[in-house]
Amino acid sequence: MSTAPPSLKVRVAAKAVEARDICSFELVSVDGKPLPAFSAGSHVDVAVPGGLTRQYSLCNDPTESHRYQIAVLRDAKTRGGSAAMHERLQVGDVVEISAPKNHFPLAHDARRHLLLAGGIGVTPILCMAERLALTGADFDMHYCTRSVERTAFRERIARSRFAARVQFHHDDGDAAQKLDIGALLARPEPGTHLYVCGPQGFMDAVLGTARERGWLASQVHCEYFAAEQAPADGDRAFEVQLASSGRIVVVPKDRTVVQALVEAGVEVLTSCEQGVCGTCLTRVLEGVPDHRDLYLSAEEQAANDQFTPCCSRARSARLVLDL
Repeated sequence: MSTAPPSLKVRVAAKAVEARDICSFELVSVDGKPLPAFSAGSHVDVAVPGGLTRQYSLCNDPTESHRYQIAVLRDAKTRGGSAAMHERLQVGDVVEISAPKNHFPLAHDARRHLLLAGGIGVTPILCMAERLALTGADFDMHYCTRSVERTAFRERIARSRFAARVQFHHDDGDAAQKLDIGALLARPEPGTHLYVCGPQGFMDAVLGTARERGWLASQVHCEYFAAEQAPADGDRAFEVQLASSGRIVVVPKDRTVVQALVEAGVEVLTSCEQGVCGTCLTRVLEGVPDHRDLYLSAEEQAANDQFTPCCSRARSARLVLDL
């Protein structure tokens, strides 16, 4: 397995507790030069202490070139990346990151923008709000969290030029302030675009309601932080064939395609290993994939001509891959 190599060295200039279990990190170039430009919705790959690579959305104003700001939720259910960021990464440390990438851009031709953030999903949404406020665009933002103490960047939002456009919704608050997704998305309007980022349940609720209310796929934009792994009980072994050599590699039921290929001496570029980032995206020349990623759209998955071998499997007995 070959991990996508981060290309920039940055120093941690500041680390702050933004809310319960959420820390922000301010990253600056080690040589004092401006950092590569980025657009709202961008993320960077971070070489986390301990050898992992994780993706974190940039949440500062995209006009800034002197720093990147990310925020990390400490999540006990993950594989150690967030704990390493919280416990091991300190002010003054130098880390490697990738140049910014954007799989979650604003639709600049939209007449109105509706931003929905759930928990730590506020990071790209906040960056979008900064950009939309600067350009004078028409937008509203709804920010849902479990409680006030878990609401990162609340003070920053209150001081911002777009504060009046933001509504907060807390799970432990009274019923009147909770987000009514059905009412908010009841009437899709031409020219209005919806952006959503947050935990799986939040995403499912918003995206499911949008589909039910008739929102067009072209009007809805989303970004997941991690794929919810499908149960492995029904998984079976299958074969992948490398088109370049004709070589066949067996993928056991308890191994991913990437793992099987690595064990066979075949390197595949990976990053998130959860079907979110698209780094390992591979063309499928023959066979039918069992898509388990959150990177490809429903239409792209239906085409069955590419898949993410870090998490997806096969419905057919063999996949022929463009490797």
